[in-house]
This record gives sequence, structure tokens and C-alpha cells, in this order.
Amino acid sequence: MVSRIRRYAQIVDVLGKYGFGIALEKVFPGRARFRLPTPGGPPETSTIYERIRLAIEELGPTFVKFGQIMSTRTEMLPPEMIHELKKLQDHVKPLPFSEVKAVILQTCPNIDDWFSEIDETPLASASIGQVHCAVLKDGTKVALKVQRPGIPDVIETDLAILRSMAERIDAVLPEVRIYNPIGMVEDFAQQIRKELDFLRDARNAERMSRNFRDVPGIRFPKIYWEHTSSRLLVMEFIDGVRIDDPEAIKGLGVNPHEVGVRGFHAYLKMIFEDGFFHGDPHPGNLLVTKEGDVVFLDFGIVGVLRPEKRQLFINLLFALVTDDIELMLKSLEGFGIVINESDRESLRDDLYIMMHDFGGAGDEGEEVQQMNFSLMVTELTETMRRYRLRVPMNLMLLLKVFVMVLDIGVRLDPKFNLGKEVTPYLTKLADTDNLSAAYLKRASNSMMEAVDAMFDLPRNVNLMLKRLSTGTVRLEVVDTDIQKLQMALDRASDKLMIGLVVAALVVGSSLVLLSSSLTLPNEVYLLAILGYSAAVVVGFYSIYHVIFLKFRLER
Repeated sequence: MVSRIRRYAQIVDVLGKYGFGIALEKVFPGRARFRLPTPGGPPETSTIYERIRLAIEELGPTFVKFGQIMSTRTEMLPPEMIHELKKLQDHVKPLPFSEVKAVILQTCPNIDDWFSEIDETPLASASIGQVHCAVLKDGTKVALKVQRPGIPDVIETDLAILRSMAERIDAVLPEVRIYNPIGMVEDFAQQIRKELDFLRDARNAERMSRNFRDVPGIRFPKIYWEHTSSRLLVMEFIDGVRIDDPEAIKGLGVNPHEVGVRGFHAYLKMIFEDGFFHGDPHPGNLLVTKEGDVVFLDFGIVGVLRPEKRQLFINLLFALVTDDIELMLKSLEGFGIVINESDRESLRDDLYIMMHDFGGAGDEGEEVQQMNFSLMVTELTETMRRYRLRVPMNLMLLLKVFVMVLDIGVRLDPKFNLGKEVTPYLTKLADTDNLSAAYLKRASNSMMEAVDAMFDLPRNVNLMLKRLSTGTVRLEVVDTDIQKLQMALDRASDKLMIGLVVAALVVGSSLVLLSSSLTLPNEVYLLAILGYSAAVVVGFYSIYHVIFLKFRLER
């Protein structure tokens, strides 16, 4: 609790430094009011989106990861903010090797028996871990991905604060509920917890390696399980150049165009055949070896696509390539996107304009067509943002991966053409049994469910008749007319009650005034006169009110 309060104070300081104190006060009234602003704030010329990015960078690894994931939600956030979030870098100052070695010793207590050498200077340093080069006793060169000590506690503290902020924003700012801030934080929490488990990272690598065991030119690093744990990942060291560096690839004697096509087709296989794909195709995670092999690294983020979803994505790509609006809408709805009927026609118009603006090369050549496809995906996500369509994470991850891989292909070869590469592949895939077998299975299951329902129909009808005969059927009717009827009955009962009270006052007061045989105090006679007078006034007012109300309704 103490660490959480301290961390909250740090967040307040950072947000105040970058000019977001007023927003924080609106979300958490009274909690940040008495904290002094931190000197040395950002330059006044900074845009609000740039200040958001600078604040996220200063808030640390959890918020940086959150910003990186949010940079893919182009259907939600403004383009200017997406542009800034994409600048977020996950590079942090490396820890001293003495701290890192303590984590290694927890998995490999006999470190000198397993490693003949460990380079104390890290190859890379990120928010969750850092990578060191090492040599096994048998001379094999390996890479050690070591988790930063204490990072799980830091992340859990930040996640609790993020969820608290999301709940407050959802409660205080109703206009942002359409973006589901609580759901966004929950999705992020699930993702970053997966990344903390290096065993999952290793399993993902091995699964992809099995999927590509018969595919030449595509490699995945070998995992050394005997030295690997949830906080230490020991894998084969890959010596290669980044896939987005065509000059370095040429220096290896490899054709960059062939590399781009090989990598693109590897992703097509992952998505459409395996349904299990590498979710972070950052150029630093794709290396090219001197043999021309494309090697994938970092398997913390992966995507899963069931057979029916694969077919939906195929339909979506065909719709983008062939300018088929109805197929596109059907595919989007198949992914769970809910389109309001009142928006459907205007959405069709916007998609029609989008496809005619960006869909197809016309007379401008293949290079422009390639550029237009990326612009089309950008415009599609912008259209979904304008209509406030909630897009599932798996679809956004798919679109992000597809565009990033496409961008790498264009960097390697400006003449790289999407239609030329993807259309024959999808056509061939449609002719194979990869998806048809899955759909045949779904169709048979649906048929069996329909047959079962038909056999159950007599029993269900009999059960319904029994409930009707015993009076155990509960019928719920919801209608605004019933509510209006209830309100009218309440008003009528109120008037009836007033009438009874007035009648009682008149009768009671009259009896008192006419009782000559009884000797009563003068005060009683006075109360009777007052009651009688009040009854007369209320009676006349009621008559006037009823007549006036009836006259107004008739008009």
C-alpha cells in the first residue's frame, strides 16, 4: 500500500509537470490539489499529444508498454496521438551485471558449470529485461534474456493504479465510455502478464518452429530448456542484420526482394494456415543471416486466429482488393463489430469513397497501388473511429501486423506489390482443404445441433403445456404504455384519496355543528368550522382543477 501511494504521488508529479494537473483534478478531485508543480516542465511549444508521449516515457515501463499497445488502436485514437505514441521507445538504462547475475543464479545456481563465458555488457536493454551474450560449456553461443529484478511488483502496482484511473474516468467522463477504458486496461494487463512469463515466450517460439519445420529459409532460435525459467530465457544466438536494411542485406550477397517475399509469405502462412502468428514484426525482431534465412525473435506477443476468423480475414482482404463494400461490412460484423442501423447507409457511403480514392492502381502503376493499400487500411481504421465502432484486439493486431510486414516489403523493394503476392496465395488457399475441412466440421456440428433440436421439439412443447396447465409459466411484458397506465392509476388514486378526506371533513364538521344536544368547548366548534371551510376550499379547487385540466386536454 505504501509503494502504491508513493507511486501515485510520482504519477501526480509527472502529470502536473506536463500540464495535466487540471485533468487529474477532475478525475480525482482533491487528491492532487496540494502538490507543488515540478520545475523544469516541457517547452510551451509542445503539442498536447507530444506532452502525453513525454509524460508516458517518464512514467516508466508499464506506461510505455501501455502506450505502445494503444498506438495500434488507430480506430479509437486521433491520428496525431497515434503518431506520437509510435515514437515510444522501450529502451531503458541497463542494470549493473551484479543485479542481473542474481536473477541468473536463481535458475542456474551452478553458473560456472553451465556457462564458460557471459558478456557483462548487454546487447539490448528493455523495460522488462535485458539481453546478454554467453557461451555454453560446449562452445555454443547463446543469448540470455534476463528479467529485471522486482519488475513484476512494479508492473502490478502500476496496473492497479491504471485500473483505478480507468474506473474513475469511466465514472466521471461518460463521453469516453464508448472506448471502454476499463476493458482496455484489462486487455493490457493480460498481455503484459503474459510477457512476464518467459516460459510462454519459449513455448511460442517452439510452436512456430514446428509449424515451419518443412519451410526453407525461415528459422526460429533454438530454446535451451535446461537453463530456461519464467525469468530467464536461454536461446540460440542469431548473427544477422536487420530486415529493414537492404544495403546490409546486399552486403551479405542476398537479394532483398527475395527476403521481402519470403518474410511476407511466412506471415501469410502463420495467419491463414497455422492461425498462430508473430505479433510484433518490428524490424529489430526480424534478422537476415548470411545464408539468406529470415529469423524471427521475441515471441511475447502472438496472435491466435481460429479457422472461422481466418476466413473472415480472407474475405476482408478480398473486399479491400476488389472494392466489395457488402463483403467488407459482413466481414467486420463477423469479427463482432456492431454497426448501428442508423449509421449503416452513411458508413456504406464513406467506405465507397474510401475504396474509390485508394483502391486500385488505375493508370498510375503498381507502386502507387501498393502505397494506396496502406492508405486504405489507415482510412478504414479512421472511419471506424469516426463511427465509434468497437474493434476487437485480434482484428487490430492482424491489421497492424499486415501493414508492418507490408511496409518492410516496400522498404526492401519499392516495387513490392501486395495484389501480386497475396491474391494467388489466397486463391490457392481457397482451393485447398485447409479451411474447407474446418468449415465442413462446423457445418456437420450445426446440422447435428439442428437435428437434436428437432427431436427435442415434442418434449419442449409438452413441457410448455404442462407449465401452462399448472400455472408456473412466468410472462414478462415490458412496455412504456404499461408504465403510463401505472402513472395514471396512481394519479387517480391520489384524487380519490383527497376526495374521501374532503368528504370526511365535511361530514364530520357538519355533525359537530349540528349537534345541539351536546355541550362542547368553543374550540371544538372553531376546529369544526375551520375543517368545514378547508373542505369547501379544497373541494372547489378540485372541481376547478378537473374542469380546467379536461378543457386543456381537449384543446
